[in-house]
Amino acid sequence: MLSCPRALRFPLLAAAVLTFALTPLGGPVRADAPPPAVKALKAAKPERVLFVGNSYLYYNDSLHNHVRRMVAASGLSDMKTLKYKSATISGAMLFDHNIDGYLEPGKLRVKDPFQVVVLQGFSAAATKKDHPPKFAATVADFAKKIQAAGGETALYMTHAYVKPHKKYDPDMIRAIEKLYVETGNAVGALVIPVGLAFEEAYKRRPDMKLHQSYDSSHPSLDGTYLAACVVFASVYGQSPVGNGYDYFGKVDKDTAAFLQQVAQDTVKRFYGR
Repeated sequence: MLSCPRALRFPLLAAAVLTFALTPLGGPVRADAPPPAVKALKAAKPERVLFVGNSYLYYNDSLHNHVRRMVAASGLSDMKTLKYKSATISGAMLFDHNIDGYLEPGKLRVKDPFQVVVLQGFSAAATKKDHPPKFAATVADFAKKIQAAGGETALYMTHAYVKPHKKYDPDMIRAIEKLYVETGNAVGALVIPVGLAFEEAYKRRPDMKLHQSYDSSHPSLDGTYLAACVVFASVYGQSPVGNGYDYFGKVDKDTAAFLQQVAQDTVKRFYGR
C-alpha cells in the first residue's frame, strides 16, 4: 500500500486518494467528479506565472508563450510586464520536478515570487496503477510550498488519448476530470479544464486534429492553441473570443474563432460563471 503522509494531512485529499485507490484498475470509471470548489484566482491579473510539467506543455513553441501573447493581445498587460516561465522535463511526472528550486526568487530569472504556478501531471496519472495517489500527494506537497512562497496553485487538467493510441479509452477523460477536480478541491487549487475543452471540440467537430497524428497523445498546434485559450479564460476570467492572437498567422481565422468559442463555453460551464 502506498504511503502518502503529506497528503493525508488534508482530510479531503485523503478521501480523494482513497477513492482512487479503490477504483478497479482497467475497469469502468464513474463520471462522478464533483464541481470545482475554486472558480477564480485571487490574483485577478497575474503577471508572474510559472508552468511546471512535461512535453504536453513544451510542444508547439511552448504553451506559456502562447498564453503570454494572448494576454498581451487582450490588452490586460504588455509583453514586457509579463514574466512567464516554463519548467518542463520530457516524460516527467510532477514528483520529478525540483519545485523548491523553481520557487526560489531569481532562480528562473524572475526577481519577484511567482503569483501563479500551473502544475501539469503525467498524461496517464489518472489511469496508471499507483499514479493517482502519487499525483495527489505531490500536488499537496507542492501547493503548500507554492503558498508559502506567496503564490497560488492551478492544476492543468490534461486531455485524453485518442484513437489509435494503444491505451485509448473513451472513459479516460472522466478519470482525468475526477482526479484533477478532487485533488484541486482538496488543496484549494484552481483547476483549468483543458481536457474537457478537447472533448467538447471533438464533439462539435469530430474531424478536428487536436492531437499529433503520429502518437495520438501530444497536442497539435491547434490543440496547444485551444489549451492556451482555456488557460487564458480560466486564469484571467476573460473570454478569449475575439482575441487577435493567431500565432503569427499559423492558426487560420475560422479555426481560431472555433477554438476560442469552445474554450469560453467549456470554462463558463465548468465554473458555472
